[in-house]
Amino acid sequence: MTKTVLLASITAILLMACSPAPQSTSDEHSVKAPKDQIEKGKDYHSFANPDEVIVEHIDLDLTADFDKQQLIGTATLTTKRIDEQADTLVLDTRGLTILSVTDGKQAVEFSLDKADPNLGSALRIKLPANANQVTIEYHTSPDASGAQWLTAAQTAGKQHPFLFTQAQAVHARSFIPLQDSPQVRVTYNATIRTPKDLMAVMSAANDPNAERDGVYEFTMPQPIPSYLIALAVGDLHFKAMGKRTGIYSEPSLLDAAAAEFEDTESMLEVTEQTYGPYSWDRYDLLILPPSFPFGGMENPRLSFITPTVIAGDKSLVALIAHELAHSWSGNTVTNATWRDLWLNEGFTTYLTYRIMEMIYGEDRYNMEAVLGYQDLQADIASLDPNDQILAIDLRGRNPDDVFSNIPYEKGALFLREIEHKIGRDNFDQFLLNYFEHFAFKSITTDQFITYLDNTLLKTYASKLDKKRIQQWIFEPGIPEGAPVPESDAFTKVDDARQAWLAGNKQAAAIDTQNWTVHQWLYFLNNMPESLDQTQIAELDDAFGLTQSKNNEIAHSWLMIAVKNEYKPAYDRLYDYLTSIGRNKLVKPLYRELSKTAEGKAFAKRAFEQAKPGYHPLTVKANQGFVE
Repeated sequence: MTKTVLLASITAILLMACSPAPQSTSDEHSVKAPKDQIEKGKDYHSFANPDEVIVEHIDLDLTADFDKQQLIGTATLTTKRIDEQADTLVLDTRGLTILSVTDGKQAVEFSLDKADPNLGSALRIKLPANANQVTIEYHTSPDASGAQWLTAAQTAGKQHPFLFTQAQAVHARSFIPLQDSPQVRVTYNATIRTPKDLMAVMSAANDPNAERDGVYEFTMPQPIPSYLIALAVGDLHFKAMGKRTGIYSEPSLLDAAAAEFEDTESMLEVTEQTYGPYSWDRYDLLILPPSFPFGGMENPRLSFITPTVIAGDKSLVALIAHELAHSWSGNTVTNATWRDLWLNEGFTTYLTYRIMEMIYGEDRYNMEAVLGYQDLQADIASLDPNDQILAIDLRGRNPDDVFSNIPYEKGALFLREIEHKIGRDNFDQFLLNYFEHFAFKSITTDQFITYLDNTLLKTYASKLDKKRIQQWIFEPGIPEGAPVPESDAFTKVDDARQAWLAGNKQAAAIDTQNWTVHQWLYFLNNMPESLDQTQIAELDDAFGLTQSKNNEIAHSWLMIAVKNEYKPAYDRLYDYLTSIGRNKLVKPLYRELSKTAEGKAFAKRAFEQAKPGYHPLTVKANQGFVE
């Protein structure tokens, strides 16, 4: 997923100073030890019992009922008994109404546990003696945390309703009864029934030429974790970008998206050349309505993408590189628990930078790496030390809390240090071997460390240190001596900003003609916290920042406007908050507005208007700022 929150973003979104990163310490008491040790490999966010009975395949037959805002139908689960004596299958659910459970011939005894606020309810099914399949008849709730039903008015085309799901981290259980743990991988088939004027697509084999007859068939032959099962239904059309890549979207966005992301096929090819064959047949993109709460979601074969990155100049396509990279790190080799998310996101963020360099050159690689590093600095400055650890302790917490820049940028920086110590070619070979060795497996941090012990730490014993690796993974902050990204392209931006702040140059005299979006973000994100109204007005007059159509630049500018109560930007701010549901862009603005009574009142008005179109995750993330 895009940075997290989440989704993986490599452009700065917070104002921050260019100060040195806080350094971690080797003091063993810098983080309070839990009362009891984490059980290795245990998923603390699932009720399922895959150590006794594991689900291996799911057959879905679901109807998308837009009037009731429910998915209605059946899930048939094919299981394997790990423990021959086991007689109960335990599944995860949240807000599901279970109508019946059968073994294909007769009813099967089942019960639902009392709901946990974070995890939902365990569904316990008594397995008949020789049965390896159960069929569950059920329907979802209209407020399912993993599904959003949009009215026609809330879509780009304004003509037809739209449904999309978002399963990461533990939201698949809100629309399918299953073992909702990333350590359980399943294949699946699905029949999805829709209104006849709409099209269904899934994280599976899609047919862009499928007849719009209201019945769509899907198959996913590779085993995937539950959080990668995804469905969307809407007025969708397709346009090819290459032999294995294309765009699904509403008609009004199709041509713009295809032009913006036309380099996707090239990204796929260069990644294969360096890190091994692509394992998923096709790589298509689905452009979602603006309410999608993340930048992107790496659903296999069909990444879900926010329209907020359609900038017209390919300046935000690192998001596409990120979701594509997940096809290797995340979808093929997967974190076994949410504690291990950095194995997905750190590796993927590292690959993102490398893909961007291969396609767009070293200058862009350096600029995006600097902005990502500043994102990391901001989170380290604001997070509790225990939340600065790659292998985070999430026991008793909502697993969505794992999403910050720590698993993304700190994880990538850790890998970059290894690259610097052993050489890029050697590290690329390691990654290729790693993806091949753990293909279609879900692994823990401890398994990764063991693999390092048996590979790089043996081969490069004089260059790598086990204690240093432990420090990166299990201690907060950034270890002293870590690589610090630099960009020559930002030097002139620093000079221009400093000259303007000192009063030695008017804003209109700054030569920004050849600035990239990344330079603009660096220029804005590193402004002082406090500016006077004359200064802000001068910037706005010179560069038209309030009316910027680039959503990232607009975000950075609006953060400056809120922090300094620059009222001429507030109409744009209101429109921004009510037209975009991407958490990365709206949450910092709501947080900043909530710091004053007047700001909170403004935020509340915007939130109440936007709430019907926000995803449940966006509502949950921002509700507290307006209460």
